[in-house]
Amino acid sequence: MKNRIRVFDIFAIISLFGMIFFLLTDFLDTYPFVALLIIILFVISFFETVISLIKRGVRSNRIKIIAHSIIILTMVILKLYNSNSELFKSNRMLEATLKDDLFYYTLIFRENGTVENQIDGFLGYSKTYKGTYVIKGDTVIFSKKPYDNNFIPDTLLIDRNQGVIFMKRDKNGQFSTKTEWLNHFTIRN
Repeated sequence: MKNRIRVFDIFAIISLFGMIFFLLTDFLDTYPFVALLIIILFVISFFETVISLIKRGVRSNRIKIIAHSIIILTMVILKLYNSNSELFKSNRMLEATLKDDLFYYTLIFRENGTVENQIDGFLGYSKTYKGTYVIKGDTVIFSKKPYDNNFIPDTLLIDRNQGVIFMKRDKNGQFSTKTEWLNHFTIRN
């Protein structure tokens, strides 16, 4: 009885693999019934582990404790990785925001040459595009554009005196350095 694997140990192991598979894929959208069974199995196994831990102690519940610890650790790591947590990102070098009537476009330039375009809008809309850039003097050139349209050009002009990043050009191809609506990002730091 000491070294035997019990039914709830098997439930914990199945729920471990099922939950990790569920967390790493869009399993809920593809097979919602199977995903629901895995979640129910995990919840039952988790509560049984807590009750068994109180009654019998850690020693007889090692397999279940390890399985549930791996699941919880995976959930925490995926949450930190997928969220806008700064934990796994390079330091911010420059941040600027453009506000229009429905959206806020925030460009976050990082020290490692990556840029994020965080778009926040009407009714909770939120999307982040990622790209890469190089700065030559006071000009930002996107090598990989952080957006999916031509609203923001591939070259921007930084004007630290006015605290803005200009994006529009005049007829002669020169940057228009007069702050007007929708022609500049306001530098925040």
